[in-house]
Amino acid sequence: MNLIEQLKTLDPRDPGRWPVAIRIFFVGLIFLFCTAVAWYVLVWNEDRPVLQKAESDEADLRQQFATKQQRAANLDAYRAQITEMERTFGAMLRQLPGKTEVPNLLVDISQTGLAAGLQEKLFEPGSERSKGFYAELPIKIRLVGSYHEFGAFVSGIAALPRIVTLHDIQISPSSDKGAYDNLVMDVTAKTYRYIEDEGGAGGDKKKTGGKK
Repeated sequence: MNLIEQLKTLDPRDPGRWPVAIRIFFVGLIFLFCTAVAWYVLVWNEDRPVLQKAESDEADLRQQFATKQQRAANLDAYRAQITEMERTFGAMLRQLPGKTEVPNLLVDISQTGLAAGLQEKLFEPGSERSKGFYAELPIKIRLVGSYHEFGAFVSGIAALPRIVTLHDIQISPSSDKGAYDNLVMDVTAKTYRYIEDEGGAGGDKKKTGGKK
């Protein structure tokens, strides 16, 4: 009688009459099943959150590594960009006059209009306005002349070594009798001053006074 026929003749209600080998087999099978259930409940089920967290941390670390590796690869390019930005920023700061240079700049603006052949009817510097690291100085200007002279004035302002911008430009016919070809231009010129230049000077004076 082979094994399959023996299994068919077994009485499930009376396992005590089963052959010894078959009883040992089923006992071992039940033991393995109980061991697997106990391992799942006591080991796998408790450690699964830890494993999931470890897998999530690993994914995050891989992402951070890839990001840092990309930044490291572009580090030289970033440094070159920063150097260029610092150079450009320094060049722009050098175009902002210090406090002692503002009067000379105002003279240059006025002389630019006169050099263009314009008649200066109004030249009124306003109050200085702080804009953070620089201050803005508006100047109301009224000039009388022709379109070509206005063009020469604007070109002359753009050619100044310091930053001067023109705003609120209004051109209207002149009301003066006998000057039908003349026009009147009202414009607000704005120049800018580097504030930290003054603060740095003040700081040096304080240090010098402390040493004395």
